[in-house]
Amino acid sequence: MAAEFIKIKGARTNNLKNVSLDIPRNKLIVITGLSGSGKSSLAFDTIYAEGQRRYVESLSSYARQFVGLMDKPDVDLIEGLSPAISIDQRTISHNPRSTVGTTAEIYDYFRLLYARTGLPICPDCGKKMEKISEETIIEKKVKGRKIKFSQVERFFSCTDCHKRLAELEPRDFSFNSAHGACSACCGLGEKLEIAPDLVFNNNLSILEGAIKPIAHVNVKGSLLIAELEKLAERHSFSLRSSLRDLSSQEKKILLFGDEEFPGIVKCLEKKYQETKSTLIKTEIEKVMHASLCAVCEGRRLKPESLAIKINDLSIIDLSDKSILELTKLFPIWLKNPASFNGEFLIVEPIIKEVLKNLEFLNNVGLSYITLSRSAASLSGGEAQRIRLASQVGSSLSGVLYVLDEPSIGLHQRDNDKLIKTLKNLRDNGNTVIVVEHDSSMMLAADYLIDVGPGAGEHGGEIIFTGLPEDIKKDSKSLTGAYLSGAKEIKAPTKYRLGSGESIKIKGAKENNLKNIDVEIPLGKLVAITGVSGSGKSTLMNEILAKALNKKFYRAKAEPGRHSSISGLENINKVIDIDQSPIGKTPRSNPATYTGIFSFVRDLYASLPEARVKGFGPGHFSFNVPGGRCENCSGDGSIKVEMQFLADVYLKCELCDGQKFKPEILAIK
Repeated sequence: MAAEFIKIKGARTNNLKNVSLDIPRNKLIVITGLSGSGKSSLAFDTIYAEGQRRYVESLSSYARQFVGLMDKPDVDLIEGLSPAISIDQRTISHNPRSTVGTTAEIYDYFRLLYARTGLPICPDCGKKMEKISEETIIEKKVKGRKIKFSQVERFFSCTDCHKRLAELEPRDFSFNSAHGACSACCGLGEKLEIAPDLVFNNNLSILEGAIKPIAHVNVKGSLLIAELEKLAERHSFSLRSSLRDLSSQEKKILLFGDEEFPGIVKCLEKKYQETKSTLIKTEIEKVMHASLCAVCEGRRLKPESLAIKINDLSIIDLSDKSILELTKLFPIWLKNPASFNGEFLIVEPIIKEVLKNLEFLNNVGLSYITLSRSAASLSGGEAQRIRLASQVGSSLSGVLYVLDEPSIGLHQRDNDKLIKTLKNLRDNGNTVIVVEHDSSMMLAADYLIDVGPGAGEHGGEIIFTGLPEDIKKDSKSLTGAYLSGAKEIKAPTKYRLGSGESIKIKGAKENNLKNIDVEIPLGKLVAITGVSGSGKSTLMNEILAKALNKKFYRAKAEPGRHSSISGLENINKVIDIDQSPIGKTPRSNPATYTGIFSFVRDLYASLPEARVKGFGPGHFSFNVPGGRCENCSGDGSIKVEMQFLADVYLKCELCDGQKFKPEILAIK
């Protein structure tokens, strides 16, 4: 008989203080509390980590080598766990080929639909193409005997210009396959091109290394420099002059050449295409930017694939529609069987499956997203909800799901749909644990866990467990006080006046923005709000942030479509805070990332005892030799590879996990 509760005893992960509790299974559980109180330590680092670890350990030793195994959490006992799936807020993919359609696996159905029932239109003359079967007699000699057999070739042919297309297959509509991808951009929809304004370091001359991609190369004797010297001689200027002293016309001649020399831009593009050196490619890419492919105009597929239509729509036209538009379009298609070339029996189950998946995405508040949108452009919350929709569509049962604040970025209108989706996941026979601050999510829970009372070392305790309505009566719970209305966040009576200056964006037209004008006051805290998909992120991230980064930091990314931006002279710096992870190495911690640790090292190095012993700031760093423990290289632990088993990390016996040599730790 299945256990009714997940029993946890003695959990001490991170700041958890030896907590014990029983969590009911097959319910919607919300874990709430102050930021840093220990919610994620309980949900992800303890419950999910142990559930995933036990499941992976049940696999064969061969299978385990391909699956990452999490560390065993610091807990005495956990009983009643199911196989665990984490749906967190990490972005889905940085692969430029991934789209919402490919990630949600809806585009696969589109490819099948167009391969089976698409109407071929000649890409050259625009006329409908006819399906033709052609029989040819083939004669082969096998073991000295002549054998004749017939071969039937089926293809599409244009009666006017006689262009031929092979019989359609799903791979002809894949921009990740050579059969369907645009040959010019290889299915990316954009091409890397040299950005002329990024090529030169204006503080140097050509002979001093002003051409950035080859600045690390000795220019003397270079064939390119020899050609440039001839070019400069023909146009009466010197390569010894710094770029800032050359006229704009002279720079243009260097970049684009003349009748005898193609210019630096063409030379760099040719070098980029021909070289096999990763270093050279990397250096040239620093002065390149992505621009729309001129052949496919960003549509990724070859002309022959784009010419296949259903109801006058190509597969990319269909992908460019929002999820909401598609949920309205496909039922109309189902009512019109005649438009599918007599293949409605094939079409009907495909469209019904697509509609089911679209409904899942719609129910988690993603109705505004198009299937052609790049997966890399999704926010962490959007990526999380796509994974959630995929899990609902998988119809699994007996699973433990752990989610991290899925309501982030959602308007209240869409939050209700999200709660309904989570309840559907629960009703399939799953346990759903959600780390959340949203009051609507808390009140919709079957069971509420409040962690606190404070953050960090002041948290890590279970303040309340039970029904949502009961927490309002709990005098110890800060969450309960806000839910009951006993405490509230009061709006300020006075507002900042600001600097009086502003940034004005005119004619914003990127994505769904309809040629809008926006004025943003400076010197104030400005909030941008609206329903999910209204264009907030497009306005701020795609237009304003990219325009600021291009102006101040010469960023390669082009801002979204707009007429003009004024008022940038009123600011001198821009900091873009996004959802990308901050730690680039396992050694990163909050102190090293924020730069605080540099002051700590300087402080210890300035102490009299450290100066007497000749210890500098570098001796107090665990990232470089000197003061760190060399037995563990400053990690505090030693990795022991167990081949088919999970790697084991043992505390360094020499430094006892403290990362430094004893003489460094003696400085206090």
